Amino acid sequence: MRAHLVLVHGSRLSSTQWAPQVPLLRDHVDLTLVDLPGHGARADEDFTLARCADVIGEAVGAVPAGTPVVLVGHSLGGYAAMAYAAARHDTLDGLVLAGSSAVPTGPGAAVYRGVAALTDRLGPERMTRVNDRVLHRLYPPERIDPVIAGGYFFAPTATAWREVMALCRPSMLEHVQCPVLLLNGQFDQLRIGARAYLRACPSAREEIVGRAGHLSGLDQPEAFADALLRFARRVTDSAERA
Repeated sequence: MRAHLVLVHGSRLSSTQWAPQVPLLRDHVDLTLVDLPGHGARADEDFTLARCADVIGEAVGAVPAGTPVVLVGHSLGGYAAMAYAAARHDTLDGLVLAGSSAVPTGPGAAVYRGVAALTDRLGPERMTRVNDRVLHRLYPPERIDPVIAGGYFFAPTATAWREVMALCRPSMLEHVQCPVLLLNGQFDQLRIGARAYLRACPSAREEIVGRAGHLSGLDQPEAFADALLRFARRVTDSAERA
């Protein structure tokens, strides 16, 4: 039995964010890559978490019946996945929240406000140049160029993070009964609230990707993919025993 992973990208990027993982995963699991509203193929759509849940639901609903479904979201995609799971946890066999373990209130919200404010202040052209420069310094071309090829999507950033700050809380996971993995980079500033999510969700555990920051799937692609595959095997083993 093969698990089916539904992959949801983070802020400002698109489904091409997963390009480094796809060749590492596709021989072991089936994959669906989702573009969130305001991003990628859905760039013309308005961003709301409710619409994100609809889009994720379409992807989950398209998985063949009887196939274990694991929803994987990174950063903004993690909060969107969390919102979906809060409403439709009965459709999931596993949930992975990568780089989305900060509680977006109080001091934790400063990170989100900073991202949105910087994007608004610099504007899309300068942000594109900044992103290109930073990403090319951090990663080799063969790893990052397929990600960048999908484009950047700055317009929804402020709205998206306002919704996250207003609506997303650890309590969203209280009724999620499937296994949940908090997959965080060792140096990721957005893992600051992981304990609150672990307390809220008894089925959750945290795994750390060593020598990785917020973009742990780009920093350590093999380690990130290995963590997803171990979790997927755990989910399929449970499904086969049921």
